[in-house]
Amino acid sequence: MVRAGDRCRAEELFAFVSANRAVYPIATQCRVLGVSPSGYYAWRTRGASSRSKADEILLGRIRAIHAKSHGTYGVPRIHAELREQGVGTARKRIARLMRQAGLAGVSRRKGTTTKQRRAKMPPAPDLVKRDFAAERPDELYVADITYVPTWAGFLFLAVVLDACTRRVVGWSMANHLRTELVLDALNMALHQRRPASVIHHSDSEYMRAGSLG
Repeated sequence: MVRAGDRCRAEELFAFVSANRAVYPIATQCRVLGVSPSGYYAWRTRGASSRSKADEILLGRIRAIHAKSHGTYGVPRIHAELREQGVGTARKRIARLMRQAGLAGVSRRKGTTTKQRRAKMPPAPDLVKRDFAAERPDELYVADITYVPTWAGFLFLAVVLDACTRRVVGWSMANHLRTELVLDALNMALHQRRPASVIHHSDSEYMRAGSLG
């Protein structure tokens, strides 16, 4: 029998029951191992709740990456981006969460769709060339989107950083990833700083950088 308080041992037995539930009846396994079926189902519920919360956090990261790519990144590229952020997870899990959230990337094999999209929205010239050094304030603004988990769900935060001072000069927060989220952050920066001329850069595949002013 499992002694009271021997929680780690009980969880190991519950894991064994779960792994073999397709072979042996749960009630039989619990009786043989000396654990209660009610304890097993409570353990399953706790595990499901933890996995659900972890999935919710991961989905927030996926949404942020997907939004920064303007909806172009699929499972492979999001998986690679997560790895760069130090988040290790399986592609199947990413695919499942994206499918449940209705997210999809643009397949490179669909050449017609990609060409039509680029024809409608030609890429802005990359004025930065991965060189984010700025000699003076209000010379280069760098845009980014991140997510903030809350008890009520996820909020998305768009920020505009001054590359010289490393200070936030504009920001916007919303529960969606529509275009106005980014534009509101940029408009705040322009209203507060009123630069004569500035380069606004983002890592988007279709709108990398543009000169304002």
